[in-house]
Amino acid sequence: MSKKWILRTPHPKLQAELSDALKIHPLIAQLLMNRGITDVGEARSFLDPQLSGLHDPFLLKDMDKAVKRVQLARERNEKVMIYGDYDVDGVTSTAVLWRALKKIGLDVVNYIPHRVEEGYGLNHEIIPLAKEMGVSLLITVDCGISSFEEIAALTAEGVEVVILDHHEPDANGVPLAVAVVDSKQKQNVYPFRDLAGVGLVAKFVQALTGQFPEYDLDLVTLGTIADMVPLKGENRIIARLGLPLISRTQKLGLRALIRAARIEGKEVSPHTVGFVLGPRINAAGRVGTANTSLDLLLAQDEVSSLSLASSLEAHNRERQRLQSEVAEEAVAAIEADSSFLDEKVIVVHGQGWHRGVLGIVASKIADKYGRPAIVISLAEGLGIGSARSVEGFHLHDALGRCGDVLEAFGGHKHAAGLKVREENLSEFRSRLNILARDMIIDCQEPTLDIDSELALAEADLELIKVLEALEPHGEGNPEPVFVTRRLLVKNRPQVMGRDTIKFWVTDGRVTKQAVGFGMGEAYKGLRQNQAVDIAYSLSIDDWNKAPQAQLTLKDVRILT
Repeated sequence: MSKKWILRTPHPKLQAELSDALKIHPLIAQLLMNRGITDVGEARSFLDPQLSGLHDPFLLKDMDKAVKRVQLARERNEKVMIYGDYDVDGVTSTAVLWRALKKIGLDVVNYIPHRVEEGYGLNHEIIPLAKEMGVSLLITVDCGISSFEEIAALTAEGVEVVILDHHEPDANGVPLAVAVVDSKQKQNVYPFRDLAGVGLVAKFVQALTGQFPEYDLDLVTLGTIADMVPLKGENRIIARLGLPLISRTQKLGLRALIRAARIEGKEVSPHTVGFVLGPRINAAGRVGTANTSLDLLLAQDEVSSLSLASSLEAHNRERQRLQSEVAEEAVAAIEADSSFLDEKVIVVHGQGWHRGVLGIVASKIADKYGRPAIVISLAEGLGIGSARSVEGFHLHDALGRCGDVLEAFGGHKHAAGLKVREENLSEFRSRLNILARDMIIDCQEPTLDIDSELALAEADLELIKVLEALEPHGEGNPEPVFVTRRLLVKNRPQVMGRDTIKFWVTDGRVTKQAVGFGMGEAYKGLRQNQAVDIAYSLSIDDWNKAPQAQLTLKDVRILT
């Protein structure tokens, strides 16, 4: 089904002002405006990000308290535990903080919970373990903001807690910890709220040591991009400066992972992080223990690095198998029951679905049906779920308004996790969809934002070079999408491997190659000499030939 195209409105006057002030291509000025950047100073920082542009970390609420407590731990020779999450953001957060605390002489241990056996966030089992190990200070990274009971229990047992988290705080406040550093706290005067967990950890290290941890900028970038936070503000500075460092990293474990993934010597892009490196690091936490990934990122010798990277490859293959299995069952359940597609939010459940892949499956269902999706695995009367949203539906807020029928929940507007009793599932699904009727206007027709119209002749290598100024692309800074109208399909389209369709288009003067990944089935009916409008991004095709501009299709409209 063709998407609804939303063409951004051009603003020639403002575009000219930005273009003249910054001496940039007019199209770049328009693309910046499309991304909400209209101020000359902000645009300059966006196009030329520098570490000097990072904000003062002490503007974050409680940062001074967190730093003082860690300094006190060093003076007292206390044992400190870092308690992280099992995803890429949590693992990189743990690695970066561990290295920083060890460097200043602290006695530090790491703990990452088992996704299936323990679940997300702090759990009560950590209390006797911390006491047994002699831990007197526990620092949470990428979790902790919703762990009220666990933090109260730790404090009662003499283990003080510092929270470093970037998730949405509860409407009723935050846990009673020594310090709560969260960029999303309402009391913050900090200018940027969308840091990833590892970005927040980097800011803590900056506050603690007086320097941003540049040695670990590769890991900070890895966690930031993998967590799909908006690549604006400080996240853009991190990603733009850190991405090139990943491919030439000096960390033995990361180098071994790059080699195992067969991308050695290749440029690392956000796509590489999101679809090659990130899934491998995540896979350990999904089907095994995330300690394998943490050990890899902290590895100090070649032999263990190669062994751990090989383990992650095996975990990733198992993750792919489980993901396919759960996705097939979930989609079959949705297709067999028309009530799912009558609702604004899809809430689908199954007995014994592997909990490690629920988030990925929820994301795929949200993409497939154009609406928020929650995938729940039931076992012994309790459902564990992962949720993924679409633009305009704030998941965390919606779950909060259904909180009385949930056992627990946490996350942010795009992604969340939850626990629900089986007997409350029907009520939860009904309540959530009543809320969604007011919050989501239309889930039936997927949309495609288009930045600008282009003549076919403009879609060339020179323009691709100009567009590099906006990289890296990701959440909040999408790859530019263009539209060119009334073209003719010049040759008979070819459907190739992995459902890819390829053909040439012409306006009668210029001819360009178009390729649609995953579109072979949808557009196999395209015929030579058909008139089409195409929406696309620009890429370079240099496979066994001189580089040439290629149109990477986002959508095709067949004209009658």
